[in-house]
Amino acid sequence: MDTQNPSAPSRARSAADRNSTRSRHRTGGVVHENTRHTTRFVVIGNHLAQHEELSLLAIGLGCHIQSLPAGTPVDIKSLAARFTEGTTRIAAALRELEAHGYLRRERVRTPTGRIVTRTISCNQPGHRREPADSDCPDPRPRPEPARGPRPRKALPGVPRPTRAAATALHQQAAELLTGLRRYDPRLLLSASDTAHLAPGVAAWLERDVAPAAVRHALTTGLPDGPLRRPAALLAHRLTAGLPAPPPYGVPVSPPAPRHPLRCCESCDRAFRAPATESHCRDCRTHAPT
Repeated sequence: MDTQNPSAPSRARSAADRNSTRSRHRTGGVVHENTRHTTRFVVIGNHLAQHEELSLLAIGLGCHIQSLPAGTPVDIKSLAARFTEGTTRIAAALRELEAHGYLRRERVRTPTGRIVTRTISCNQPGHRREPADSDCPDPRPRPEPARGPRPRKALPGVPRPTRAAATALHQQAAELLTGLRRYDPRLLLSASDTAHLAPGVAAWLERDVAPAAVRHALTTGLPDGPLRRPAALLAHRLTAGLPAPPPYGVPVSPPAPRHPLRCCESCDRAFRAPATESHCRDCRTHAPT
């Protein structure tokens, strides 16, 4: 006898039937019904709207901030007055957006002297434009560029003495510049600055200007406070205040030679004199003829 199984399907299901059944059981998917906006809209990137690490509150708050016109206050109190979330949750969402590069908050001083917080909204973190067009920070760490020493600006030029007087006056000019720090500690010059300024001082000495007068012209009337580049200030004074040359025919007397120190054979006092002298001036004066 033939016995029919009532639970068995009457016929084999085709692939189309299986797809139709599967589509009937799939529910809950979104269906977009889009209409193109022509006014009052903002473009939000999927990297924000579908961010995998941001909370839903942070994503919504980020989209809201990007839709606001420039100048709208987006501080915690203003946002808490606009939405039902409290200040604690809004502050946490702002920190999320700041950590992922969608916000940057910095304190700036207004022209009136008031300190305010400026919030910069970035619609594409990591995509840098020209500095004038975008202030969006790149959330990815970037290595600091190697910075070499800043080149020092050259000192202004100084007057030059004649070739004949340059050698004779160079040592006296260098000693005058080295001793300026005794009159003003701010005029402590380096060796290179002294070598640069010495020809200018020699040019003054060549024109019959006493060393005390040169020193007075360089040290009086200095500005208050620290001097940023004392050598540049001295170079300017040596050039701007260079006196006129002496009248024609008046010879310029070279400075007296500076003899080395030696000890007196009588009183053992140190004195400067040529190698032919063995006694100081006092011992030579009181010595018997």
